[in-house]
Amino acid sequence: MDEETRAAAGHGKRVGWVELYFDLVFVFAVGQVAHSMVADPHWARVAGALGLFVTLWWTWIGFAVLYNRRGDDGRAADRLFVLAGTIPCAIAATQVHHVFEGHPAIFAVAMAGVRVILAAAHRWPARPGLDQRRITSAYAISAVLFGVSAILPYSWGLWTVALLQEAGALLLGERDRRRGERRERPTRETRWRAMLAPPRDPSLAVDSAHLAERFGLFMILLLGELVITVGTAALERPADDVAYWLAMVGGLVLAGALWWMYFTSAAEIYERMLSLSGGNPALAYSLYAGGHLAPAFALLLVAAGVNLSLHESPPPAAVWLLTSGLAAYLVGTRVFADGSQRWYHRLARVASVVATVNLAFLSLVLPAPAVVVVTAVWGVAAAAVSSVLRRRTLVRFGDNPLAFLRGARDG
Repeated sequence: MDEETRAAAGHGKRVGWVELYFDLVFVFAVGQVAHSMVADPHWARVAGALGLFVTLWWTWIGFAVLYNRRGDDGRAADRLFVLAGTIPCAIAATQVHHVFEGHPAIFAVAMAGVRVILAAAHRWPARPGLDQRRITSAYAISAVLFGVSAILPYSWGLWTVALLQEAGALLLGERDRRRGERRERPTRETRWRAMLAPPRDPSLAVDSAHLAERFGLFMILLLGELVITVGTAALERPADDVAYWLAMVGGLVLAGALWWMYFTSAAEIYERMLSLSGGNPALAYSLYAGGHLAPAFALLLVAAGVNLSLHESPPPAAVWLLTSGLAAYLVGTRVFADGSQRWYHRLARVASVVATVNLAFLSLVLPAPAVVVVTAVWGVAAAAVSSVLRRRTLVRFGDNPLAFLRGARDG
């Protein structure tokens, strides 16, 4: 693999101040999704929250990719496009509860407005080497689809089409260049090798350091939703409620364990893989755009579960949201993946996830706040195990990145 290409892909562009401001506005939007699950803790609402979160998530991805490839805090035009994007995103955030009430029109119009901005940002100012027309056209089509969904029923269907064709434009940028070379259906091994190879067009390379920092900061903001949930609940409970204070400490400990699992186990591996690939965009979107979706939404599930568990009369779904969220986080961050394909290692990983979900059955004999404490202890144990596996993973990864990628994706 070309060392100059690797260095260029991971040269270390810093996250811009305007990106951090945009993330604050965006976290408000996803926070409303978490609050919607607290307001109506049923699995149908969770499914709807997931669909809404995916819509918001892919909108955020659009700006993350935009600034990774094209953004520069020194250019006023780049900053203005991001600042302009905060306005429709903020409007969408205020409309989340209306979407669940069956009135998605304003939310859809706001999403259309965001995509008009993204289309313009990818088109102007022109940058040499980048295939701007493909992405610009994709966002323009999405803007139309979201706009039409504001006046037609079955909005989710149009939103799904819009998001899928956006993903195609971002993920399949090199397909046309390579289509003539693909005479046979690629094997899994071929796909893994392709994901670890640098892009043929250097202008398509992703800055690994910037992307890792951007997603890391966003994960911290989502963890902040859990911290705020725990702190806010303190304002509503009497000072002599010992059970609550234990649950509050448990919630904060759990937040710390989740931080530890991501930033000491997953984040470093992801950044190193992307850097070694020379900024391969397919690998970048697999690890970050797609790979972070599950753990990001899992943090909202955990926050909603802890919030409900600290209510005076917690609903039955409270502990299930908590434990299911933790299980999804473990799977999404692949904290137990060490590159091994031995059957008993796979069995142990599956068993650990199943056991995490089944912690909810403790609510049959323990109050919900106590389940939060037990789950926190379980989370600390998982963080400890992930730290041990991380050291092994780094060794395996250094010796054979392809073998690690295979084990990580299979595990």
